[in-house]
Amino acid sequence: MLGSRALLMVDGGAPRGVAVGDTFQGVKVLSTSGDSAVVEVGGKRLTLRLGESPASVGGRGRASSGRIVLPADGGGHFMGQGSINGQAVQFMVDTGASSVALSVSDAERIGLDYRAGQPVRVGTANGATQGWRLKLRSVRLGDVEVYEVDAVVTPLGMPFVLLGNSYLNRFQMKRENDQMTLDQRY
Repeated sequence: MLGSRALLMVDGGAPRGVAVGDTFQGVKVLSTSGDSAVVEVGGKRLTLRLGESPASVGGRGRASSGRIVLPADGGGHFMGQGSINGQAVQFMVDTGASSVALSVSDAERIGLDYRAGQPVRVGTANGATQGWRLKLRSVRLGDVEVYEVDAVVTPLGMPFVLLGNSYLNRFQMKRENDQMTLDQRY
């Protein structure tokens, strides 16, 4: 969601902000509200909610494209809605982070038993702090899900989950202007 616009990605293409009443590649935005948008595709109405898996109106069981396309926000950061172990989170790409990093509050919100992880000292931009290293069962962004991803939970408050190299190294990254494309390595 981008204010009163819905950020749509149709058939794996580049994301586009679409206003209520407008149509983009056959998808018409009927309404937006908070964390959801009602769209019409091929005469069918769908409610899309922030953080849910992408909707597919085509064939069932369609395989992952292996490609993630992220637009830059106003500050030049690459952000995306996704999930950890099936629970919705907001990611920010951080190529300087060695692993996926999330705050204690995010870990608790999504039900991670982080204290069962290995205690570690974590170096941050604000100095060293106590953290916990663990393995995430799954990390999903777009229609691409990756399994057994190293992560660190830190007591520092963060407005989003840092998508670090333990996830990013599984992809070929390419940046063009204000768009980052991640192609999964097989």
